[in-house]
Amino acid sequence: MSALLGDKGYDGDDFRNEIIRRGAKPVIPNKSNRVVVHPFNKRAYKGRNVIERCFCRLKDFRRIATRYDKLARNFLAAVHLAALVAYWLN
Repeated sequence: MSALLGDKGYDGDDFRNEIIRRGAKPVIPNKSNRVVVHPFNKRAYKGRNVIERCFCRLKDFRRIATRYDKLARNFLAAVHLAALVAYWLN
């Protein structure tokens, strides 16, 4: 089963029901003022941070952040190169 990771801003009953209707499991922490508390997988939610940092590092490359390339294949190639350089520099 696939999961959708989101932050507290997406904690709404309508949004959660739509995720479930589409066949995924919502991994969204509860807002502090929520009356009905929904369980979520804390281990899976920690993985969201890794994804956010990856996108942040890719956006350090101006070509990726502004999407200079008009063709999808060229943009994907630029993303691959940026990811390779970002990984290599780490």
